[in-house]
Formats: sequence, C-alpha cells, structure tokens
Amino acid sequence: MAEDQAPGEILIVTGMSGAGRTTAANALEDLGWYVVDNLPPQMLRPLLELSELAGGALPKIAAVVDVRGRDLFTELPTIAAALRAGRQLRVLFLDASDDVLVRRFESVRRPHPLQGDGTILDGIQRERERVSIIRASADMLIDTSALNIHQLATRVVDLFTDEGAARHTVTVMSFGFKYGLPTDVDMVADMRFLPNPFWVPELKGHTGEEEQVREYVLAQPGALEFIDAYARALHPVLEGYQRENKRHSVVAVGCTGGKHRSVVTAIELAQRLAEVPGVAVRVKHRDLGRE
Repeated sequence: MAEDQAPGEILIVTGMSGAGRTTAANALEDLGWYVVDNLPPQMLRPLLELSELAGGALPKIAAVVDVRGRDLFTELPTIAAALRAGRQLRVLFLDASDDVLVRRFESVRRPHPLQGDGTILDGIQRERERVSIIRASADMLIDTSALNIHQLATRVVDLFTDEGAARHTVTVMSFGFKYGLPTDVDMVADMRFLPNPFWVPELKGHTGEEEQVREYVLAQPGALEFIDAYARALHPVLEGYQRENKRHSVVAVGCTGGKHRSVVTAIELAQRLAEVPGVAVRVKHRDLGRE
C-alpha cells in the first residue's frame, strides 16, 4: 500500500434479527458504502486487508454480521476487539423490543433464525444472549421499535453522511413528553419549568420556529440562563466524546407537546454547541406538526 493511502473505514452492522439490518445496509449502500451482507466474522480480517490493498477504491466498507452465521457468530466480539487497534472500525447495533420483533416476524410469516422447534420469542431470547457482549461494546445503538423503514433509513443517513472535518455529530432533538420519551438519546433536558406559550391565545397556533414564540420563551426568567449553562456543561462532554471516538450523540429537549419551548431551546442550544471545535450540529424537531 502506498504511503499516502490510508486504510478504508470498516463498519460492522449487527443486532437483533428483525431490527432493520437490511434497511440500514441499503441506506449505507445508497451513501456509497461497499456493503457485504451475512459475512462470517472470521472473514473480517481478509476484508480489512482487501480494503488496504484497494487503497482509495474501497474507502468505506460495511459488513453485516449476525446470527445467521450460526456458531461462527460467537467469535465476533473477540475478532472485532482485535481488529480495532489502529483501524477505523466501528460497530452499529440495531435493536428493538421483544414485542415489536415478534410482530415483525409474524407479519412476514418467517421463523426466527434461532427459533428451532420453539416459538419466535424463544428464538429472540436465544439471540439476545448471543449478542449481549457485542451490544455492550457497540459504538452506535439504534432502537428501531418506534421507527418504520423510512425513518430508520433517515437515521442511518443522518449518522453517516459526511460532515467534512467534524469528528463528532450531535443531533439536538426537540420532542413532546406527551408523545413519549425518545428511546435512543444520550441526554435529556426538560423545559416544562418555563410558562407554556400554548396558553397564550396569540401564540397557541404558532411554533418555536417563529420569532414571536422565540421572543416569548427566551424572555421568561431562567430561560437564557439555563440554555447558556447547559451549553457550557455540554462542551466538555462533546470534547470527551471526540477523545473516546464516539461519533454521534443525541441531546433531546422536551416540553409538553414539542411545539414551542423545546423547539426554541433546541435551536438556541444548537447554535451554541456549533462553537465546539470538531463538532457538527443538526437540529431535529420530532413532534413539530403533530398537533
């Protein structure tokens, strides 16, 4: 390999059967990744060697590794740990709740790969035991319980779209507590300590993206003080994530309906977090428009 050629990036896509590995793999392929499906863990090292020999021809490779490999899959944690040294290797783990996985298998009328003579739930429980170690060491975890295939594809695109020189991408997500707490977030802020613009007749029909709502929310006692202090507290966290090679995090900001206070705060917080070196910031309003 020429001295000016760096090894390509390798991503291991794994997780529970029925959690969306195929959807994730398709989204990665659409982003230009070279995707290998159902790869035995023992083939990861030759794949890495191939990427090095290929130089820039295979800059990004995603390998889908899962329990379809049967007994071969058990060696994945050991092999992945050995290959991490000095390489751009990451693990994406897809998960979902047992009841959601059961419904998905029933809807396609296919057995679980570890079901045997038992039930679908028996297969799921066996799989959870086998994947527990690799799940605990994964770099990224996506819970797909509440996601359809299009939403999952969007999450993968958000995670792996190039961000120039950024070493870490943080998504600041507004949401409404009445619609449920987001499942796969790293930190949560609760803005319900501020007066709710919903009860102000001239603001009820507007959103936190509009100036009149922004001015009202930020004028409340404690609003700016909280946003400034929270942003300062997150600065060393995001810097630490970069040192630990954690590439993506989600900061969730909630209010009652996800329409006013959380939207204003998410936008303001994102502007402040964009000042952290090496960090790319995205804003997402999960529940805006649901009312």
